[in-house]
Order: sequence, then structure tokens, then C-alpha cells
Amino acid sequence: MDITRRAVTTGALGLLATTAGSNVSRAELGSFLHIGEGMEDFFLATDAYIFGYPLITMEMTRRVITNVAAPVGTRGPMGQIIKLREYPNSSFRDVTAPNADTLYTTAFFDVGKEPWVLSLPDMNDRYALFPLLDGWTTVFQVPGKRTTGTKAQTYAITGPGWKGTLPPGVKEYKSLTSIVWLLGRIYCTGTPEDYAKVHKLQDECRLVPLSAYGKPYTPPPGVVDPSIDMKTAVRDQVNRMDAVAYFTLLCKLMKDNPPAAADAPALARFARIGIVPGQDFDASKLKADFLKRVPEVANDRIMLQFKVNRNIQNVNGFAFTTKTGIYGTDYLMRALVTAIGLGANRPQDAVYPTSLKDADGKKYNGANKYVMRFPRNQLPPVNGFWSLTMYDSNYFFVSNPLNRYSISPRQNLVANPDGSTTLYIQKDSPGKDKESNWLPAPEGDFILMMRLYWPDEDNPTILNGSWKIPGVRRV
Repeated sequence: MDITRRAVTTGALGLLATTAGSNVSRAELGSFLHIGEGMEDFFLATDAYIFGYPLITMEMTRRVITNVAAPVGTRGPMGQIIKLREYPNSSFRDVTAPNADTLYTTAFFDVGKEPWVLSLPDMNDRYALFPLLDGWTTVFQVPGKRTTGTKAQTYAITGPGWKGTLPPGVKEYKSLTSIVWLLGRIYCTGTPEDYAKVHKLQDECRLVPLSAYGKPYTPPPGVVDPSIDMKTAVRDQVNRMDAVAYFTLLCKLMKDNPPAAADAPALARFARIGIVPGQDFDASKLKADFLKRVPEVANDRIMLQFKVNRNIQNVNGFAFTTKTGIYGTDYLMRALVTAIGLGANRPQDAVYPTSLKDADGKKYNGANKYVMRFPRNQLPPVNGFWSLTMYDSNYFFVSNPLNRYSISPRQNLVANPDGSTTLYIQKDSPGKDKESNWLPAPEGDFILMMRLYWPDEDNPTILNGSWKIPGVRRV
């Protein structure tokens, strides 16, 4: 058997993470990596890499999404609202794990110089939410049906250190960073009639700098940077960065996007290797001979969280956490969510159970057929909506004849005679009489993700474990 060094490293990292009394020490892992002196600095560098992963990813995402002269498709200049008019398709690569249940209404904007004012129209009781993420992917506010209702409302998003007076009727939302990402979602059934209704609501959303509020405003055209890679997925661009470039960008970004006060102990440690907020990266404090291994090992540690993070629950083959949106100092969880679901909501707004293997612990593959059966009256309990989405092994949509990327009650699911509901997860049609319940799969490996928007908090709910996801079983 050919055992690669990376496989040995990953296995050793797993032992270190899961077994307090493991015989595998950091010193031994260092020998696997051919690191002698400076081993502690190496692991400190991987800690710093994980710490900065959300901020780096947000910045690279911002660059790609805003690198256009005017809003078009899934992209738009800084400070201009992007209105997705239909669900993303299988060619969409800007964000991992996109959804096909809501129409995104989004924008990146910079509150470092002045606040920006967000005006939302009356949603007429339609389910919608407009989470606001800072540069570290923390959802610092989330206006929407659950929290603020569906009537018209106006907010000023202010940046670090801003002090001033706001116009009457405008409520302040404070961001700890200059980078802000509005990641609005408006529920839509996907029919032409409902698309038209949601498009009207999108067109009534407004985002303007405070200095232009209440005045005629025409946003300036965006500046296109031809050096930005617009084809490679953002996650791949981040993961391919070498350690010096990565830490140089991290230090630069932290000047306008300061870490939270709770991050002070971690930052005190990182200073030893030249990473200090507000200062340029001092590469002379890190050994050059191990820098090339830092991104690889750090990314292995991030993805290992599926197995070892105590805040990730595993139920019938689905792994999920109720620790999204607000992460505190759980930097590994924050990095994992960034890697597989950038822009995740707070758990009260959405929980994302993800399944890499069936109920018997075997990897999903389109060569097989699977079913997911919900007993009578046991469909997911939510106040918003639920869906089950199909992704390929890289968390992107799968091309299929129906252009169906998720399945939910909007497909008019047909119940069985006993009241249960069966979903058919397979490459080929299960038959015309069952196609309403069919989630098409690719030929190769795939991943399933369930979305539970606004989980019910009063009755059986996933938030406290009183409702459990049924497993997906191979036929």
C-alpha cells in the first residue's frame, strides 16, 4: 500500500485532535513533516492561517464579485445591489454551497469612510432575511421576517469608530470591520409569476452612502482590475496562496478590519511570527523551509473538524452545528463554515445538516440509488422553509435534465399511502409518477445538504435535538 506523507500527516492530526492521550506528539508529527527546529512556530503559523481564513476568503470573494463596471448576473461593483433574478445554476462558482430556494439580493460595501443606508420595502409577509456579515464572517445583524417583521424598514450600517447623527427613522447597525457583506435572501417558488413578484421587491431595496441619503443618487461605475482571476473558484484561489502572500494580505486587511477584543490572546501569540494587526507582515520571523507546508496542514486541520469538533453533531449520517454565524473564539469552526458554506446564517435563522455518507457510513455515488423517508407528520419542523440540496464533491450544483438542484415542498411532494414521504436520490428518473420526489444525482460522488430556515423553537426542533433527521439509505 502506498501511504503518502499527506495521508500520514492527516492521520496524525486526527489522532492529535481526538485523543488526549495519543502516542502521536507534535514533535513526532514534526518529524513526519521534516520540520526540526521551529516546529512550535510551524504550528503557530497553522493556527494563524486558520484564524485568518475567513477574512482572507471574504476579501477574495469581494474582489471577484465586485470586479465589474455595473451589476450583471451574480456580480456588481462595491456599494451596488446585486439582484439574482433566478436560481444559480451548475456553472455558478462564486460561492461554495449556493442555495436554490431564495433569490439572493446582495452587496459588498465599505463602511470605513462613512455609513451606508439600507432601505427594505414591505415584503407583504413573504419570508425574507437580510443578514449583514462583517469581514470575519460574523453575522452582526439580521433584519428579516423572524427578527424585525416584513414591513418597510431602514438601517444605517456604521463602521469601526464612527460617531455621528443619523436621520430620523434610521436605526444604526454597527460593524466592527470596514468590509460588510449584505447577503439578503428572499424566498421564491421559482415560477414565472413568483419570480416577477420577487423581482419587484428586489428593485425596491435601496443601498446608498449616508451622504446621499434622501437625495437623488447614481452610483459610480465600478473599476475593473484585469489582474483578478475571475474564473478560478475563490476557495481554490485562497487555498493555493503561499504562506507569505497569505499572511501579508491578512496583516494588510486587519488594518481596516480589526479583530474582535476576544481575539487578543491569539493575536499576542501570533506576534511571535510577525503577525500584528495594524502592521505589515514581518516574514523574517518565520522559517522559510517550512512555510510551504503551512497552507496544506492548516487546510487539513480545517476539514478534520467534520470528525472532531465537539460542536458538530452527527445524526443518521448528517453532520450539523448550531454554532454558525457567531463563532466567538472557535476559529476552526469559523474556518470550516467559511470553507464549505461561506455566508452561513445564525442557527435561529438556518441550520445546514450536511451528509457525506449514507446511513450505513458509505460514500454517496451516482452509481447507486438512495431513498430518504420521512415518517408521517415528521417532515422538517420550520417556520420558514426546508429543502434538500444536491452538490458534487466540491460543494457546487450538479447539472441534470430537470435543472433541479434542491427538492422541497414547492415540488408538490407526493406522500405515500401511509402518510410518509419518500425522496428518491439517484442519477436516473425513478419514473414519471415519482419525479416530483426526485433529487437528481451526478454520475460520481456527491454531497447532500439540508436547509432548515427558521427552525421551529417551540415544538419538536433540530435546535434541541427533539426532531431528528432520517438517514439516507441505499436501495
